[in-house]
Amino acid sequence: MSDQVQPEKLPVTVLTGYLGAGKTTLLNRILSEPHGKKYAVIVNEFGEIGIDNELVVGADEEVFEMNNGCICCTVRGDLIRIIEGLMRRKGKFDAIIVETTGLADPAPVAQTFFVDENVGRRARLDAVVTVADAKWLKDRLKDAPEAKNQIAFADVILLNKTDLVTDAELREVEARIRGINPYAKLHRTQRSQIALNEILGRNAFDLDRILDIEPEFLHAEDHDHEHGHDHGHDHGDGHHHNHGGLKHYHDEDMQSFSMDTDKPLNPDRFFPWIQKLVAEDGPNILRCKGILNFKDDPDRFVFQGVHMILDGDHQRAWKDGEKRDSKLVFIGRNLPEEKIRKGFETTIA
Repeated sequence: MSDQVQPEKLPVTVLTGYLGAGKTTLLNRILSEPHGKKYAVIVNEFGEIGIDNELVVGADEEVFEMNNGCICCTVRGDLIRIIEGLMRRKGKFDAIIVETTGLADPAPVAQTFFVDENVGRRARLDAVVTVADAKWLKDRLKDAPEAKNQIAFADVILLNKTDLVTDAELREVEARIRGINPYAKLHRTQRSQIALNEILGRNAFDLDRILDIEPEFLHAEDHDHEHGHDHGHDHGDGHHHNHGGLKHYHDEDMQSFSMDTDKPLNPDRFFPWIQKLVAEDGPNILRCKGILNFKDDPDRFVFQGVHMILDGDHQRAWKDGEKRDSKLVFIGRNLPEEKIRKGFETTIA
């Protein structure tokens, strides 16, 4: 992909979250604010409880429905057809918003932007935004694997309906979210009220914002590792230990960790390693993303992956004086952390 085509790519925001969390409210907000932009909205109707065209305000927005109901491989075909149709109407839209059903795993939607060449050339995944219900999320995390996936996938999380819970409950549910995904930007909201620049045009996937993270969470992590923490003790669902007043959950089957190095990487070692890794452990890797500094390469290389599917490209030149660190983040289920860390070490030039 040459740099010339990049500015042309339409940003795509994938909006996800469990039934009733506030996605439709958020969508209506996006469409009714006087931002002067034109959005194409793609909604996935699940049975009869789909989004009503009546519900979506802002008549100049176009709403496309995917009526196949369940989201699995069929979603890609639908999504690709709709997006290709949109692309033919040149210059009509500033961005695309895809609202998934409350029962959907966001993976196939996100993957569409990597696997289909036509779509990938013209659209890019800007961010996955998850709306979570502060009151019910804890229960959903117990009984609904999709709810956990939606948190794990997110670049931005709206913890909505915060007025319905106590302060202690709010801190507790935030700690649970952080146990699954420490890398998403977390906002507390009521009635899905949020400044649109916090969710649209995030460029979350180009990772400049990867460390746009709650700083106290990072300190808790460091604290953890400085003391050579023994992660062997029981911390199943609901077990936690305290770190300087911050509850620290380890979700029983979800992990996330990051790695970085200030040494340049060897691309001839890095690419085979990451491809082998996703081939072997892809089903467990929900998201991986990184900014890479390759030896003798003036440009930053950015990659992201969803399960087995990887996508990457040169992003921009390293700036003068910018620290040329490589950073990688992995989020997934039962990840082989040691294996990944050791493998990454072997890619250093």
